[in-house]
Amino acid sequence: MFGRKTRRLYLLCAATTLGACTVGRDFKEPHANLPSRWNESPHSVASTTYGGAVDATWWNSFHDAELTSLVSRLAAQNFDLAMAEQRVEEGRQERNAAASQGLPQLGTSASYSRTMMSPQGFLQLVQPRPGAPTEYDLFSNSIMASWEADLFGRIRRRVEAARANTAAAEEARHAIALETVSDLALNYFSLRAVQNKIEITKRNVAIAERNTRLVRNQIMFGTGNNLDLAESLELETSMRSTLPAMESLRSHLLNAITLLLAQSPHSLDGELLASTNQPDLPPSVPTGLPSELARRRPDIREAEAKLHAATAQTGAAVAAFYPDISLSGNFGTQSIQFPKMFNLSSRAGAVGPSLDIPIFKGGQLRAELHLRKAEQKEAAIAYQKVVLKAWNEVDDAMVSYRNVQKTHDEIKNTVTEAKRELDVAQQRYSDGTENYLNVIASEREYLDESSRLVSSKAESEAMLVQLYKSLGGGWEYAEENKGKGA
Repeated sequence: MFGRKTRRLYLLCAATTLGACTVGRDFKEPHANLPSRWNESPHSVASTTYGGAVDATWWNSFHDAELTSLVSRLAAQNFDLAMAEQRVEEGRQERNAAASQGLPQLGTSASYSRTMMSPQGFLQLVQPRPGAPTEYDLFSNSIMASWEADLFGRIRRRVEAARANTAAAEEARHAIALETVSDLALNYFSLRAVQNKIEITKRNVAIAERNTRLVRNQIMFGTGNNLDLAESLELETSMRSTLPAMESLRSHLLNAITLLLAQSPHSLDGELLASTNQPDLPPSVPTGLPSELARRRPDIREAEAKLHAATAQTGAAVAAFYPDISLSGNFGTQSIQFPKMFNLSSRAGAVGPSLDIPIFKGGQLRAELHLRKAEQKEAAIAYQKVVLKAWNEVDDAMVSYRNVQKTHDEIKNTVTEAKRELDVAQQRYSDGTENYLNVIASEREYLDESSRLVSSKAESEAMLVQLYKSLGGGWEYAEENKGKGA
């Protein structure tokens, strides 16, 4: 229809496209300033750290079947992970929408209009054909196509930025997975601790009740006094008053676990309360190499992806200063009589390139470029901050894990000593050389130290969870159930 000139036009646009370039700086992976090695734990503590590969399923190292079972359900049921997956999908669709701008666009349209021309208007400038009506119908339909050549990569940079934003959303999902499994483990260990402390407190209350009965008996036989009875009752009441708060905490922890698993309150009570066993710490904890931290921690990878996106957006802002060539065309029919609209003689069309050269836009392009450069610098600073924060968190977690174990060992020695004193008191009572009140006092001391030991063990478990979280290990479980959220 359009002949040799049209073919030349297509060849010109094809050659122009082949010679296209992408302006702006390409993204380069930033350097993560990290130490050459971590400060490992001394062998004086029970659970030491070493430079092995970080365990991606670290909860299994506690050898607790219930904890492992809870984690196995977490990815498929947790609401936060399900929402994060949708944010990743949103990112993918934004990337697809950006990529579509670089593809040929095709559309169709049909129209009808009734026109009446004024004799005092345009007709005064032209000589109408004799008998031509000044009022007529116009029917038209056409197929339209257009394509932007993207000579300097404005669209390609935007697609690159959208792809990087999708990667950032994926890493944000990994961070939520790590946060979620850490919260689950922390709540689980706290639940086991409070269960044990409730049992110890109940035993202490029973001892206080027994002590009160003994004092009453002494008063009956004239060997006791009302002051001893008042002190015994005060101690009994004080111990019993601590139980409601611990039982409330137990209920809150049960509900926190069920919420993480998207279950109704107390729906898992039977399962979770079936055991009170506090898991032991693993004998050794692999911490990996510092150089691997930037590739493993989701927040560092998310910051890198955001820097990549900001760099690509800066490139798109640079490309906005350059000309754009687009090719457009339409083909269809046009007639003032509807029956003739589909005749071959009614065909109409146009094809040709358009060149858009920005000359003056009131400083808009320059302001946009400065904005994107500022965002890129901010993203670079944010990346360095995240890396330094990660280093601090790992170092803090290692120091805390080492020191909390030392405290635990000291309390364990105190418990051992309290148990030895209780055994001696019981033996002396059996021999008749000591009264039973001393046995009760020794037993209460032993249970108090045992309660401290339970709290110390829970704190050690919490510090280990924090260490694994700071190392960025444990989000991989969410990938096994990707797309199967609640």
